Amino acid sequence: MGREQYTTTTEGTHIERPENQCVYKIGIYGWRKRCLYLFVLLLLIILVVNFALTIWILKVMWFFPTGMGHLQVTKDGLRLEGESEFLFPLYAKEICSRTDSPLLLQSTQNVTLNARNSEGEVTGRLKVGPQMVEVQSQQFQISSKDGKPLFTADEKEVVVGTGKLRVTGPEGALFEHSVETPLVTADPFPDLRLESPTRSLSMNAPRGIHIKALAGEIEALSQEDIILHSSEGTLVLDAETLCLPKLVQGTQGPAGSSQGLYEICVCPDGKLFLSAAGMATTCQEHSHICL
Repeated sequence: MGREQYTTTTEGTHIERPENQCVYKIGIYGWRKRCLYLFVLLLLIILVVNFALTIWILKVMWFFPTGMGHLQVTKDGLRLEGESEFLFPLYAKEICSRTDSPLLLQSTQNVTLNARNSEGEVTGRLKVGPQMVEVQSQQFQISSKDGKPLFTADEKEVVVGTGKLRVTGPEGALFEHSVETPLVTADPFPDLRLESPTRSLSMNAPRGIHIKALAGEIEALSQEDIILHSSEGTLVLDAETLCLPKLVQGTQGPAGSSQGLYEICVCPDGKLFLSAAGMATTCQEHSHICL
């Protein structure tokens, strides 16, 4: 490496430079300079392309200061216009639609709504599938707009809070066990039928059973016995005409003795039969009917 020499002179003095003087060139020259310019040009092109792609993405995705596309950020939360598809679970405190349009949730498989506690356990679930709607909760309740319970179901009982429960099926309602109700009625024109195809039909009430037909007749049919029982009171058949058309009749006595009149006889087991009337009772004469 050469050594630089420094000489101090005064005016009017001429000193000759040494012959062996070292000259240093500062800067980048030759192929290195051309490579540097090429690299800077390449970076500039990449910057322009990235800027153009960013502008294109912002335009395609509809980015705005207030949101992105149909999704807008407001002071009350997020507002989404049009149809949206969520590929992963959606967590929200409240989901509501516009006042002039309904809220539609649809899926090709099922729609599931879960409610969780602070520990992350599912406390309530509503699952709408292609075959059925499943509700998993301690209690299921449907209320009216004023908060009155209309239908409540839990593990112990099902409560219908409406003024009238209407069953519109052609086969009526099927109950596998007992039913407790203060009133059973039909529509004004169709008949009311209470039947048990393979078992017995029993009606019990602590203070009486009232069967009323205002515009028709009451008919009771049974394959075996029909029992009307009152534990403390009496059985009253109050009507202008009481007909028992299929009662067993005893043999009529001598001609003209009964004058076409009959008396009703009762067997010890409660069986009724007719006996031709006479001057005295004739039930004993036909007691063989009770056997």
